[in-house]
Amino acid sequence: MAYPGPLEDLVQALERFPGVGRRTAERLAFHVLRDPRARDLPEIVTRALEGTHVCRECFNVAEHDPCAICADPERDAATICVVEEPRDVEAVERAGVYRGRYHVLMGAFHPAEGADRAQLTLEGLVRRVRAGGVDEVILATDPDAEGEATAALAAEALEALGEGGPRVTRLARGLPAGSAIEYLHRGVLEDALDGRRPWR
Repeated sequence: MAYPGPLEDLVQALERFPGVGRRTAERLAFHVLRDPRARDLPEIVTRALEGTHVCRECFNVAEHDPCAICADPERDAATICVVEEPRDVEAVERAGVYRGRYHVLMGAFHPAEGADRAQLTLEGLVRRVRAGGVDEVILATDPDAEGEATAALAAEALEALGEGGPRVTRLARGLPAGSAIEYLHRGVLEDALDGRRPWR
């Protein structure tokens, strides 16, 4: 038996979200029907769409353009941390260990899934560096195949600027604090061994 038309439309709309298949979309749709608070959802989505802007400087999402980080004179403008998504900015900020600026690529290089170089904000990064005043660009993409390919693309774009460009660095990788060696992935151990340093 087919669902009523409006319900089927909702299921299909939810199914378009990343990682949501038919079964999950059905569960979410029925939850929406049961939960009276779901009536607020259209207004919340509309507010999010109308009240969220992309920063013209770093491409992070924010309530204002430029974003609060780019507008903060206390942040170190000479250091740019390049990340894949806005949620990566949130993670680094939550840790409270970095006081520079960011550049959000808005994705990773993954041609098999339709994410190619043109969809990334690499040109914006190059423009910022070319404008001057940047001493270091930290490539903080994910330590997976797509993240490595994305970091390589960003490094190539920056190296094409020639001599006198900023120092390009990559986040260190290795053993996470508090972990047990017996449970670590082979790649993590390999990175830790390759990146070992003197004891003192």
